[in-house]
Amino acid sequence: MESPAPGARCPVQEQRARWERKRACTARELLDTERRYQEQLGLVATYFVAILRAKGTLRPPERQALFGPWELIYGASQELLPYLEGGRWGQGLEGFCNHLELYTQFAANVERSRTILQEQLKKNKHFRRFVRLQEGRPEFGGLQLQDLLPLPLQRLQQYENLAVALAENTGPNSPEHKQLTRAAQLISETAQRVHTIGQKQKNEQHLQRIQALLSGRQAKGLISGRWFLRQGWLLVVPPRGEPRPRMFFLFSDALLMAKPRPPLHLLQSGTFACRALYPMGECQLHRVFGHSGGPCGGLLSQPEELAESYKFQSPGYCGDRSESGVQRNLTNKTRTLHGLRRIILCLPETKTHHVL
Repeated sequence: MESPAPGARCPVQEQRARWERKRACTARELLDTERRYQEQLGLVATYFVAILRAKGTLRPPERQALFGPWELIYGASQELLPYLEGGRWGQGLEGFCNHLELYTQFAANVERSRTILQEQLKKNKHFRRFVRLQEGRPEFGGLQLQDLLPLPLQRLQQYENLAVALAENTGPNSPEHKQLTRAAQLISETAQRVHTIGQKQKNEQHLQRIQALLSGRQAKGLISGRWFLRQGWLLVVPPRGEPRPRMFFLFSDALLMAKPRPPLHLLQSGTFACRALYPMGECQLHRVFGHSGGPCGGLLSQPEELAESYKFQSPGYCGDRSESGVQRNLTNKTRTLHGLRRIILCLPETKTHHVL
């Protein structure tokens, strides 16, 4: 077997060299960003958590709700950094995974923390003065406390990206490959759990906002436990008479139709009266006919056995304006119920779903 010429290129060696360059670049980025991250964690732990504990400006329950496991997260970073500085990436990240539950706890407390901060800044003048004084220190470089509080969740996403990159660019024969692969998997799983917690918190905010918009006793608790997707105005087109504007709220399992209250209503101006709640499982999607591409959007045809059809007052909800393109777009979006922007639904004739 002939050996390759001295100047010949070896694809395997070139690939290994690329992996090594990417690995070194990722490791350097992980180290540099960890130093900055630990520095910012230390600012909050030293100038806020420790001093507030000593001064008693906040009661212990309020302080704990505001910062959560901040000091423990800071300690976990202090444990990780020496391993990174020594080039022991696998061992350091593997040990760091024992502290990932702290990030899940921190994510679950985010909304409570934000609420406590807003309340205390508004009601507690001593705390407000203390925060302004600390934020004015040169060490903070103009950063405010509210800018620093989301830092651990932002860092968790960076941990995931960097750990995955390290694992992917570490050769399978390396003694650190198994450690890095395991660490990347655990960090990714934690990041996914944190993302799910954040989505649930955002959904709860949407539900609270919508519940505040709905007036009347029949609307109480109507949307509790549902998953909000979209909302928007529709024209209800009856068999006879003028189209009537209605606000629709689309949830994962139901479509809610609401009527706007009169603007001059003494007590409930700006709210909506719930008119109907349609389970998504009993709604039907029908083909769109006569779409002109005009400013009124597409019109859903109405078979004789259906009482009403609904038309969105928004152009451009579908890039392909042909009949087949519109139908395909609507069908796909209705099946997935993810990323819904503009869909047209035709509702069954039955009145059993009306709540008013």
